[in-house]
Amino acid sequence: MNLLGNILWIILGGGIILFLEYIIAGLMLCATIIGIPFGIQCIKLSLLALLPFGKEIRQTEKATGCLSTVMNLIWILIGGIWIALTHLIFAVICAITIIGIPFAKQHMKLATLSLVPFGKEVV
Repeated sequence: MNLLGNILWIILGGGIILFLEYIIAGLMLCATIIGIPFGIQCIKLSLLALLPFGKEIRQTEKATGCLSTVMNLIWILIGGIWIALTHLIFAVICAITIIGIPFAKQHMKLATLSLVPFGKEVV
């Protein structure tokens, strides 16, 4: 079922476009030393955006640290809020039809990770 969901996500849900956007942004951020942690988070988002079905987001042990909180605040201010809002809008659009509800759930998963990605892992 996850394989079918991922194939439909790539074709109909815009998975390949999301993947390319996140991977390009991640590589551009990794070009600077300051942007490397943010680029790694974009690459993590790109992998989840390509194949979201069958994966879940967990909080790591180091998620309660001060560094991840500061990095999440910087992430939100720089662009995380806009990424999360975009996924929220796509989730609402997908949820209009019954067929799109699984895609809406995946957009909500991406929205939560794109809002605060530091201190979380994709399993």
